[in-house]
Amino acid sequence: MQIYTPDWVKNAVFYQIFPDRFAFRPHSSIPSQVNWESWHAPPTVQGYKGGNLWGIIDRLDYLADLGITALYLTPIFQSACNHRYHTHDYYQVDPILGGNEALTALLTAAHEHQIKVVLDGVFNHASRGFFFFNDILENGPHSPWVDWFRIEGWPVAAYQGSKPANYVGWSGNRALPQFNHDHPDVREYIMQIAEYWIKQGVDGWRLDVPNEIQVPGFWQEFRDRVKGINPEAYIVGEIWDNAQPWLQGDQFDGVMNYQFRQATIAFAAGDRVDVAYTTQPTYAPYPALEASEYQQRIQDLLTWHPWDIQLTQLNLLSSHDTARLLSMVHLDYSTIELATLLLLTFPGAPCIYYGDEVGLPGGIDPDCRRSFPEEADWHLPLQAMHKQLIQIRHQHAALRTGQYQVLLATDETYIFSRSLAEEMLIVAINTSTESSSITVDLSPLPQSISKLDCIYGTPKISEVNSTTTLELPGRQGSIMIASFE
Repeated sequence: MQIYTPDWVKNAVFYQIFPDRFAFRPHSSIPSQVNWESWHAPPTVQGYKGGNLWGIIDRLDYLADLGITALYLTPIFQSACNHRYHTHDYYQVDPILGGNEALTALLTAAHEHQIKVVLDGVFNHASRGFFFFNDILENGPHSPWVDWFRIEGWPVAAYQGSKPANYVGWSGNRALPQFNHDHPDVREYIMQIAEYWIKQGVDGWRLDVPNEIQVPGFWQEFRDRVKGINPEAYIVGEIWDNAQPWLQGDQFDGVMNYQFRQATIAFAAGDRVDVAYTTQPTYAPYPALEASEYQQRIQDLLTWHPWDIQLTQLNLLSSHDTARLLSMVHLDYSTIELATLLLLTFPGAPCIYYGDEVGLPGGIDPDCRRSFPEEADWHLPLQAMHKQLIQIRHQHAALRTGQYQVLLATDETYIFSRSLAEEMLIVAINTSTESSSITVDLSPLPQSISKLDCIYGTPKISEVNSTTTLELPGRQGSIMIASFE
């Protein structure tokens, strides 16, 4: 089948925002006397900081200056938890965030800044406060919605932990009743939600745990319905493992590329990873990888999916579900730079987790969801590094959609090219603490290089012919642009 994925995603740099923690502006949807949790206090499981969509609008100039061209917002619909994966109403933006008015204003302002907006779709489960499930709590087997969920017995015990729940909750959590996706009305309800917000101007959906919805044809229909309204809408799934079954061109455009994250941190950090900040194998960027092992992992990723799918993968280093990279590597800034360089030069759409660019630390949830810091607390060199690498990516189409070819992978040195038409860039990474002198065979490249000019980093480059020798400083990476004979 012919595969089509949105071109804008292939050229995008995403920024993931946890709305309760990014920015605050007072607004009329909530009384002014609400006693929010202190912005700078450590985050708690249940506390609200009061961040909102109006605050995001106020920071669009900052994001545009950083080079961000797309936002991924974790859930924004009405809920009774700070992360909002417990949806009460799929048609109402949470009033704490500013309500539907704030989302309309955000979409208008973001699009004026040439920034796309992707929402988080939590369609596997709802919440105890969701109207249809709440009706079951009130009316039991007499509720007209009783077949919308997987009820296993009576009475349903949504809040009495000492009693059997008698219904299926996501991961056994009775706060998250799971939809019965086999029911045609449930299926149609979810499809209409997806269509409604695309019609309102949303640019795509990030889908929460979509692998758990296994009804045949469900995601194929979802794609058809969404793309029928906007063929350029982005559909990206949260799947931590090999996502090949969902990435054949008939379901998702990409997934959150945790497989890339896992390999890249294991290579860039080496033995610097604090295993206390990893909670299960899919979160675990260890054991350390040498360059040849990293090459094999990357080549596997690049062969798993068709090229048009690879270019719309959502690549990341941290997220709301992982410890932040900075804390995971004991504040080793060289690891941050190496991993970010690999992120910004890899095929697919890179995604920066809010605050990573200014050195926001954070351990395992909820600590990884800290509030965005005041400017006085920003790590300015880290921010400048992010801005420079993002700018380089925007300036060179080869780094966005060009072919990826490994030139050398030995010990702690990894060198590859990105090439598109007449443009070629060479990226070199040295994860050793010592400088490395490496001779690189350039003959496999499709064109003969006569010169290499460095546009990032400080390598020493010898005369270039069929080979070149690079002197790479320890724990550094570089980007070089090629000139041809």
